[in-house]
Amino acid sequence: MTMIWWIGLTATSCISDAVSTSPNDILTFSRDTVSFDTVFTDLGTPTARLIVANRAKKGIVISSIRLRNPDSNFRINVDGVSGKDFHDVEIWKEDSIFMFIECFIPETQNKEPYRVEDELEFVTNGVTQTVLLEAYGQNVTRLKCHRITEDTRFTADLPYIVFDSLVVDKGATLSIEPDTRLLFHDGASMIIHGRIEATGAPGKLIHMRGDRLDDVLPNVSYDILAGQWEGIRISRESFNNRIEYTDMRSTASGLRVDSCGDTSILKLRILNSWLHNSQAHAFEARYAAIEAYGVCFSEAADAVVSLHGGKNSFIQCTIANNYLFSAISEPLLSLYHCLPDQAESATNPNPLMEASFENSIIYGLAKDLNEGDFTGSQVFFRNVSLKSGGENDDNFIDCIWECDPLFLTDRAKYYFNYHVLPDSPVIGMGNPQFVTGPLVTDIDGTDRLTATAAGNTTLGAYARPEERE
Repeated sequence: MTMIWWIGLTATSCISDAVSTSPNDILTFSRDTVSFDTVFTDLGTPTARLIVANRAKKGIVISSIRLRNPDSNFRINVDGVSGKDFHDVEIWKEDSIFMFIECFIPETQNKEPYRVEDELEFVTNGVTQTVLLEAYGQNVTRLKCHRITEDTRFTADLPYIVFDSLVVDKGATLSIEPDTRLLFHDGASMIIHGRIEATGAPGKLIHMRGDRLDDVLPNVSYDILAGQWEGIRISRESFNNRIEYTDMRSTASGLRVDSCGDTSILKLRILNSWLHNSQAHAFEARYAAIEAYGVCFSEAADAVVSLHGGKNSFIQCTIANNYLFSAISEPLLSLYHCLPDQAESATNPNPLMEASFENSIIYGLAKDLNEGDFTGSQVFFRNVSLKSGGENDDNFIDCIWECDPLFLTDRAKYYFNYHVLPDSPVIGMGNPQFVTGPLVTDIDGTDRLTATAAGNTTLGAYARPEERE
């Protein structure tokens, strides 16, 4: 019995000697402020991590860890244990512990984001240290398995979060105002049986994206990740759709237009928009009448633009690919059912494709076109810069071959910007005769006909060259 007591006393004495009580031995933190991006009310945030380290040569005991506001919007977990108030937390010498922090903000009547904050207080050896916690709460309109059965207008007052699906029924029109934000939860989609009129404006784009607003890496937004939501499908019975000044991104399957087999009625007009970052195609259309004016299509694991037959007009467009997350499986622009040997048959009665690409850029990591010879087809490229080598002929007219347009994009830094540099070879190479009506203004609101000194337009979606920062 005496021996056991002696061993216990010795062990207690060793632990005591190994713990510092000096006010000079305090904590260091991986950051002095834990900031969350915009937090949707009633949904909560992703979990943030804070490393609390002891740099001293002895262990230290944190006598108190607590949130200063007893009604805090924040929740904490210390080394795997959840709570609001912790005492006598020991950190061994030159070691650290992990804290995990979340924020939950209840719904209010505010339309604009509003700031909430608190402080994490640590008391060690009589010294008080704090870490600031802050977040911005944003009220939202939630749509779950939502069907639009009559004409409806979405406004910019609050963001919309779509869970599962947003379906526009036949006979109904969904109108979307400038500056409106549609945020789609994992796996959510929009399906159009009626009509969509998404009409943004320069400086007030409509945004369609995933609902993750935090960073996937430090200072790298979730925007770079494809597959955050399913995408948009325009069904076969839907016609006269408009998507203007819209930024649609981070999808699994992009914007898909189903076959209608009737090219006498316009299926979709896309104007001055950016469709990008898809696990499949950024844009796919089958046997439909499509107009794409001033649109940037970029980043896709398959073809950025895939067209099967139909009647297609693409003017002042950029088709580019710097996809990050897998090998790219198809050329940037893939055209099917367009050549004489693909003529209509009993199994495919649709007429061959009619397509024109004018004042545009096709350039990226993959091959630019799936076909090299369009002889005998109704497919024409006029004033288009191409990655591949070749010669002008009856289908390729005034094109620029083996051309690097010098985008500002820096893939290694996750920076995607399809404006061109001031010394780009595509500046002034566009034919102004193709620039009429709504095409005169680009997505930035720049006049294409006055953006260059020569009066000719710059190829692609963006009229104004930019310098690197």
